[in-house]
Amino acid sequence: MGRVDYLAMKTEDLDTLSLVNSDVEELKIAAKKLFADVYELGGGLAFAVSFLKFTASFSAIYLLILDRTNWKTKMLTSLLIPYIFLSLPSVIFNFLSGDVGKWIAFVAVVLRLFFPKHFPDWLEMPGSLILLLVAAPHFLVHHIRGTWIGTVINLFIGCYLLQEHIRASGGFRNSFTQPRGVSNTLGIILLLVYPVWALIVRVT
Repeated sequence: MGRVDYLAMKTEDLDTLSLVNSDVEELKIAAKKLFADVYELGGGLAFAVSFLKFTASFSAIYLLILDRTNWKTKMLTSLLIPYIFLSLPSVIFNFLSGDVGKWIAFVAVVLRLFFPKHFPDWLEMPGSLILLLVAAPHFLVHHIRGTWIGTVINLFIGCYLLQEHIRASGGFRNSFTQPRGVSNTLGIILLLVYPVWALIVRVT
């Protein structure tokens, strides 16, 4: 009788494993189809890179906003600032690094120096980003940003944030099961997709 129960449990485990494997295969097929559709609709790999770049930038901004709210995490979100700097689309980068960004940086500095009580803590990260966009040297803007070097830096930042987040969540499984951890996990995964895809495109 015990052997029959054991065989029944073994069969159930095998059925569960086969279901999981089939789900994983379906996800792979869906991902391949998504990239194929993006490629066809966008006219090639260049559009896919641009689309993922937009997605990664806004994911980083989302994580930055999320961390400055009551959803405090143990991630080193200061690393999101150079990530946004390196991945921000050119249209937005040129807009914020121009006169508009200079005025925002000027107001932020004045508030921080002379009216510190009116300068909330959650503005420190966005203020640092604006200052970086405005004051970045020519070498960083034209020889690091938009090149494979900047892409590799973004990849390292994404990998580091992911492993720190998983460790803070108590493991890979918990990072997907905790209510507040899922959004961070998905956001960080999106940070990794862009540099990986961009490097694949450069190699091919």
